[in-house]
Amino acid sequence: MSRPFQSPSADQHRRESPARVRCAVVTVSDTRLLENDSSGQAIVDALDQAGHAVVEREIVPDVPEQIEQIVRRLVSATEVDAILITGGTGIAARDQTPDTLVRLFTKELPGYGELLRMLSYQEIGPAAMLSRACGGLVEQTVLLTMPGSTAAVRLAMEKLIVPELGHLVSLAQS
Repeated sequence: MSRPFQSPSADQHRRESPARVRCAVVTVSDTRLLENDSSGQAIVDALDQAGHAVVEREIVPDVPEQIEQIVRRLVSATEVDAILITGGTGIAARDQTPDTLVRLFTKELPGYGELLRMLSYQEIGPAAMLSRACGGLVEQTVLLTMPGSTAAVRLAMEKLIVPELGHLVSLAQS
């Protein structure tokens, strides 16, 4: 008698996922330059420490057409598995990142933003609700956004993105 199919656990999926993911890091800001982009640098540092590759790093103004243009270019680049974006996720008039990206998602990952806000709430309290961080797939490319705060970026990278990045990319490309 044959054994019924048992799905692999999340831990097994993580072990079978790529250990090295090729990432693009994008900072959405009207004022930052590479020299003072501490949030973008925090993403780069976390990826480096985890053994992932940063294949491109960009700073783009908080202008929907420019955000969309760079994301479309990066999605079409064969050397990019994931796009990690910091900035423009709040509620100020200039914060346009989530509004722009949601239109591009072929699949949304609502749990990502929910978990990031929950973790942020544990650190900063009710101000966490001001973040509209979101995640999803654009075709087979993973796209995750983070607030512009360096502390929020470190939290997202440490608790959510680095532990699941290979698994996310593996599933997105399957």
